Amino acid sequence: MRSWRRHGKRGTPAPEDLRWHPVRVDGMRLSTVILPIHRWAEGQKIWRRAEDLGFHAAYTYDHLSWRSFREEPWFGSLPTLTAAACATERLRLGTLVTSPNFRHPVTLAKDLITLDDVSGGRITLGIGAGGTGFDATAMGQEAWSPKERADRFGEFLPLLDELLRNDATTREGAYYSAVEARNIPGCVQTPRLPFYVAAAGPRGMRLAAEYGQGWVTYGDPKGPADVPVEQAPDVIRSQIAKLTAACEKTGRDVATLEKMLLQGSTAEKPLESLDAFVDWAGTYQELGITELVIHWPVPDSIFANDLAVFERIATEGLAQLT
Repeated sequence: MRSWRRHGKRGTPAPEDLRWHPVRVDGMRLSTVILPIHRWAEGQKIWRRAEDLGFHAAYTYDHLSWRSFREEPWFGSLPTLTAAACATERLRLGTLVTSPNFRHPVTLAKDLITLDDVSGGRITLGIGAGGTGFDATAMGQEAWSPKERADRFGEFLPLLDELLRNDATTREGAYYSAVEARNIPGCVQTPRLPFYVAAAGPRGMRLAAEYGQGWVTYGDPKGPADVPVEQAPDVIRSQIAKLTAACEKTGRDVATLEKMLLQGSTAEKPLESLDAFVDWAGTYQELGITELVIHWPVPDSIFANDLAVFERIATEGLAQLT
């Protein structure tokens, strides 16, 4: 598990500010996404199995409903992660990804410090600007334009960062405000739990460089499923170059930022066999990806992969990388 060191006391960060600096970087990690679709009597078995298989982390989607699962069972992410924290001991846990679509920084911060406490400091927050799916209008609002999503995220993330680092926070914004919002005792992880920022555009990349301990990509946001397999690595290479430039502008070494690739949104099929996974993982390891995330198989869905192959990948895949 990653260990972090903190600059300054809670609420009084040192001038170089609020970044985690990895004490140890030891190569690529493999994690999984477990969709929140199972009643807990069955779901808990999957989360425990993920830990037994040796995954670095298990994440879940933070949506109210999602795409082809719209009319199927779908549970809340934060209660699911709380239950998973109680069902496991070593596995890191998190969201991929939370967004402002139906969240507010003040209430989210309170939930996160609670979840970090219950888990014993095993939570990573994957977070992004959100999109135009079902979540965007479920609370009765009009779907935000790309500019408004970026504007809102530009307020949301810094305020959440402040809320999680301080006992009391007051800030007035155009979209999000806090008035003497208390978060005592704060996160178990200090100065707060890590943010993994999903970003493809310049504003999101800048936020990842300024506030992230990790960066998340799933490929080309304009049409990931349409990118030919042979071109998919070029998309990631280009994104990492942009991330590097964003880090340079903030005076940050891009090597201090974890780089996560979420599988499942491109035409690549790394879960068809162990050899296919090894080839896929090796390609992205060479590009600088430090964490790969693969979807736990769901029968009769877009994630319908062979469970036996999946488990072999989990236990043998990274060991075959040279």
